[in-house]
Order: sequence, then C-alpha cells, then structure tokens
Amino acid sequence: MTDTEKEAVLSLQREFDEAELAADADRLRELLADDFQSIGPKGYVLDKEQWIGRHAQFEYHALDTSRIDIRMYGDAAIVRNVQSNKATSHGRPVALRVRVSQVWVKQEGSWRLAGIQFSPMADDA
Repeated sequence: MTDTEKEAVLSLQREFDEAELAADADRLRELLADDFQSIGPKGYVLDKEQWIGRHAQFEYHALDTSRIDIRMYGDAAIVRNVQSNKATSHGRPVALRVRVSQVWVKQEGSWRLAGIQFSPMADDA
C-alpha cells in the first residue's frame, strides 16, 4: 500500500469530520457507503440515512480529532482516533470524549466509510 493511499484516506477522514460539523448531508451521502452502519457509544446502530438524518436533532458545535492511526489492508483501511466534541442533542448540551474506529473501503475506485464505532474512553486517571 502506498503512502498516497494512506494520505487519501486521511484526507477523506478530515472531510468526514468537516461534513459532520457542518451537517452537510450531500457530502455525507457521497462519503458513506450505501450499507454504512454506525455503532454509538451506548450500542445503538444507525444505517446511512439514519446517520445523516440525525442532524435534524443533533448539532455539533465543536469536533476535534486527535491521535489518528491509519492501517491499510488492500482495499480497506482502519482509522482509529480520539474524538472530543461538544454538541446539542434534542435541545440538550452534550460533551463527549470517545475512541473512534472507522472502516473505509475502496469501492469502484473511490474510498467510502463503511462503518464507524464509538467507544467510551476509560478514565484518564
């Protein structure tokens, strides 16, 4: 796997974060695989349209991604990072710090996000 492919996935991961922060449904539809699934920090599962549609009740105010690790496996990539965010969900403030795992796959020559899982962080103490 070339560094170029790794850089492409990193760039798309950043575009995904930007689309999330902006609630850009059109860009999210382009970035997510048709059979995308998300597993939330409390175990709930959302498909592609549910994920995009959640922005009707969920708004990011800040989203910071750090400690990014990318592993390439042919036409698949695993991206792991730590995300800190501030948001409003159903009118209530939310602040999370979670570990995130993303699975990106190359489909018909383009990278798409096939899955994302959020895990609560262990106490930093």
